[in-house]
Amino acid sequence: MSTMLSPEELSERIRARAREMGFGAVGIAPVHESAHGDAYQRWIAQEMHGDMAYLAREDAVAKRLHPAVLVPGARSAVVVGLEYFNADADPSSIADGARGVVARYARNDDYHELMKERLIQLQDWINETLLPVHGRAYVDTGALLERELASRAGLGWHGRNTMLIQPRRGSYWFLGAILLDVDLAYDAPFQKDHCGTCSACVSACPTGALLGRDESGAPRMDARRCISYLTIELRGPIPRDLRPRIGNRVYGCDICQEVCPWNRFATPSSEPAFLAREGLDGPSLIEWMGMSQEEFSRRFKNSPIKRTKRRGLLRNVAVALGNWGSPEAFPALALALNDEEPLVRGHAAWALGRIPDERSADALRARIAVEEDEWVIAEIRASLGEES
Repeated sequence: MSTMLSPEELSERIRARAREMGFGAVGIAPVHESAHGDAYQRWIAQEMHGDMAYLAREDAVAKRLHPAVLVPGARSAVVVGLEYFNADADPSSIADGARGVVARYARNDDYHELMKERLIQLQDWINETLLPVHGRAYVDTGALLERELASRAGLGWHGRNTMLIQPRRGSYWFLGAILLDVDLAYDAPFQKDHCGTCSACVSACPTGALLGRDESGAPRMDARRCISYLTIELRGPIPRDLRPRIGNRVYGCDICQEVCPWNRFATPSSEPAFLAREGLDGPSLIEWMGMSQEEFSRRFKNSPIKRTKRRGLLRNVAVALGNWGSPEAFPALALALNDEEPLVRGHAAWALGRIPDERSADALRARIAVEEDEWVIAEIRASLGEES
């Protein structure tokens, strides 16, 4: 174990080791009270977090505003990034209503496990090679404002799309951090907003989730309208007025990143685990609509998509098929009307109401005769034009 290393030497060796381990970005920041606490609390007070109650819990808010609550005595944060961008194998699939669009980050293995394991290895190396430290690694699952720490560590700025953007490297990054109870030499914080007057992301968002910046300059998003929230975090029905705006995006959304000029610099990830799995780059919506629980569990093992559970994914697929509006989708949706999950049946009913096929009304009437779930009955009646 090295002894008597200066903070500068410690930081440089940590940065070098992180790069050796495959992290494409690394910076070190001091741990102190969040500079975005007021903006975060206003966002919670306006209920823009939707059903994500874990973001508003008193203990979770305290941890986000004061990271040292997570790791008592924490003084430094080692912040890392892993690039995950991979181009679409077939760009035409985005405009093909018969095929679904999965957010790039979810076309591969679950990054949480890969990054967390690598961060723990980095922390162990610091303990064994440099000096004894107490700390903890975080990859999204902890009450930590990673993007603020990353900006403080010099890795980029908060774009209008709320993403952390790195100059000439873009925003397709997974972020992680280790909080440590030791003083290190810190990188200069990233202070300039390179978005300038560009608002391409705000204009391109189909659901109007991006709200620009508030009076303090913080980017604002109404998560309740975000396609990523609607297709992943929301557990119940997707609001009817937002369903047509989702298009064929069945898990997450990259639109605000796809239109960002800085992402023209994005380079394909060199991490093998982030290559798209077979069938996740433009999947057949009709095929997915008939997915059993067993197939779902097998296909999405170690995948981020397992987060939605089968019922959530098929809810999203039903909406996408309704937006496609082709009679070709009728058999799959008619079968979904008898799914064991009310969430799937109700969205299948909505989708059938958007398909110009005389068989749709017959299928809906047959289902309403035996349906017991009141919400599903309301969806069927709306599709039949019996109520607004």
